[in-house]
Amino acid sequence: MSHPLYVAFIWHQHQPLYKSPTKAQSGSQYYHLPWVRLHGTKDYLDLILILERYPRLHQTVNLVPSLILQLEDYIAGTAFDPYLELTLRPTEQLCDQHKRFIIEHFFDGNHHNLIDPHPRYAELYNTRLDEGEAWCFTNWQEQDYSDLLAWHNLAWIDPMFWDDPEIAAWLKQGRNFTLGDRQRIYSKQREILGRIIPQHKAMQNTGQLEVTTSPYTHPILPLLADTNSGRVAVPDMTLPKSRFQWAEDIPRHLQKAWDLYIDRFGTTPRGLWPSEQSVSPEILPDIINQGFKWICSDETVLGSTLKQFFHRDGAGNVQNPELLYKPYRLQTPAGDVSIVFRDHRLSDLIGFTYGSMPAKQAAADLVGHLQAIARMQRDRQSEQPWLVTIALDGENCWEFYSQDGKPFLDALYQTLSNEQRIKLVTVSEFLEQFPPTATIPGEQLHSGSWVDGSFTTWIGDPAKNRAWDYLTQARATLANHPEATEENNPEAWEALYAAEGSDWFWWFGAGHSSNQDAMFDQLFREHLYGIYKALNEPIPPYLRQPVEVHEASANSRPKSFIHPIIDGKGDEQDWDKAGRIEVGGARGTMHNSSPIQRLWYGVDHVNFYLRLDFKTAIKLGEDVPPELNLLWYYPDKTMHNSPAPLAQVPDTSPMNYLFHHHLEINLLTQSIQFQEAGEQNQWYPRASRAQVALNKCLELAVPWADLQIPPDSPLHLILVLSEEGHFCDYLPENALIPIELP
Repeated sequence: MSHPLYVAFIWHQHQPLYKSPTKAQSGSQYYHLPWVRLHGTKDYLDLILILERYPRLHQTVNLVPSLILQLEDYIAGTAFDPYLELTLRPTEQLCDQHKRFIIEHFFDGNHHNLIDPHPRYAELYNTRLDEGEAWCFTNWQEQDYSDLLAWHNLAWIDPMFWDDPEIAAWLKQGRNFTLGDRQRIYSKQREILGRIIPQHKAMQNTGQLEVTTSPYTHPILPLLADTNSGRVAVPDMTLPKSRFQWAEDIPRHLQKAWDLYIDRFGTTPRGLWPSEQSVSPEILPDIINQGFKWICSDETVLGSTLKQFFHRDGAGNVQNPELLYKPYRLQTPAGDVSIVFRDHRLSDLIGFTYGSMPAKQAAADLVGHLQAIARMQRDRQSEQPWLVTIALDGENCWEFYSQDGKPFLDALYQTLSNEQRIKLVTVSEFLEQFPPTATIPGEQLHSGSWVDGSFTTWIGDPAKNRAWDYLTQARATLANHPEATEENNPEAWEALYAAEGSDWFWWFGAGHSSNQDAMFDQLFREHLYGIYKALNEPIPPYLRQPVEVHEASANSRPKSFIHPIIDGKGDEQDWDKAGRIEVGGARGTMHNSSPIQRLWYGVDHVNFYLRLDFKTAIKLGEDVPPELNLLWYYPDKTMHNSPAPLAQVPDTSPMNYLFHHHLEINLLTQSIQFQEAGEQNQWYPRASRAQVALNKCLELAVPWADLQIPPDSPLHLILVLSEEGHFCDYLPENALIPIELP
């Protein structure tokens, strides 16, 4: 029997619990950050409204309970955040502190897609960029602040709603916004927020949508069961001083999610998105006993479970598709539960890469991958149909798409609606028609998450471990008060659930950072305060100090995929997630006088990116040698390699390594020459589609296709300055740049 290729999209909608347990007053809830409100007007409703236009396509959306509760606070008009308070404040009542906050924070958002399309907003942004924050503070008038307050809120309203008469009038107005305008914009935000849950419920009732849930406040369930589970994937992991073992909290999170779901949607949930797709054998009985029918995780977890790494071919397609593209039945003494595993690369392409491509090209690329999988299914004559699971964050990526992703989704959905060999389904409707035939003993399931199949994003770092120790102490304090039940002391338990959420640990320590790290630190400690306060216990002195010092380090590794526009301007938002290495005056005596101040590097699924910042007043060809050479070193590949094709190269590490690719950039003409090493230490010219631009800085994009390797291959890079083919200097000092996926 010939089956179509079944595809299950799962969109995960989640925000951290921004509500402060210590600042609520007179019936109002204080939120430290505005992202529930702003993402609520931009990302949650339009995603399914676009889908509704294509009734043949079915999908799954996961709504985290703590997100729903926060949305409801804003809908009720009881939630206030500092951004909203300033939006609703008369400009004549803005103090100096308010004005500085507005100048610094009311441009938060991707300027290419949220600011640049709006002339007045872009005018204010470029003024801050060109003149500086101090100039704006000194020179801006009340109307400038009023317009900025209005535009920060307007820009986060999804373009799908721009045909609303009021919104269209504001967009046309452009400037000279009044307090009354800003108040009505806020009312429009609440109106949009109020449609989110009813629309999900209505589309679930028609069968086009399946709505799933997550543990109540998005905790990492395996770590609640036992923080020692971190050592399953990383045996030598440094663990917190105190072992956290409160498996009894797992059914509490699941029951609260279950009850909230029934109350809002009028039916029981079938699917559970384990927070961060984190699973372990220990959490399965509670999930099964609660009544969930299926869960989802990542291909890295399946690979570790089956001891089968999922290699991909040159086009990025999985070489063992019959193992990945099917559901499994997890068997435990408590019963069975189905599990699906997402295609990590296809999910990441939507999340991190397609936003930088033209919409139709990006949609065609994804459909092309699905068609290739469909051909493999047909060629292998599989008895059971395949299910490709594409699961990812459903809110943050759209900021990097034109028009919040609508052109991409329309192009994708239109193509899939006309493609008879591909059928989009909810996970539950596939499982009902094709129950899993493959089984995995529950105790064999790997303990890990979507991040490298481990828990290192949430535990193992000194700051993360310190936070776990604080949480362990607070949890033990609550346990010492058996009289404090959820019925008679809900404040203590709600504070505990909030502190057990995953987001705080994500931001602590190395690996992730934002311009709000200190606020996440404060929120975590506020939730711990709440436990002690509700129990009338003294607050430990250490909770009055940050978990870690929040200072930007000079050097950093890439934090996410980047998609810079190669124009030589060094756009700050294009590179803020890139790796960074300080060079001039920061890496020892050799480079104290280096004309290059710092270098930036990063990747996406299409290109490797490099940026060089020169010191001011530097003259190329005089202060900087005219030739920049990139030399790629591949530590784990067997291939032809050659010495650097330059004269007078020092016989010291790493310059005496053998390299496989060489790209020379003439800084004066911006021309490039690309070579590949061959037999007998020879170099051979190769074509290259690399892009280079030199203006305020040097920016470079080198396609992975030039290097003939996928972007997840380990490789290293060194930069060499030369003149007429003679070695002059190299950087970074005594090291290679490790090019790796963030």
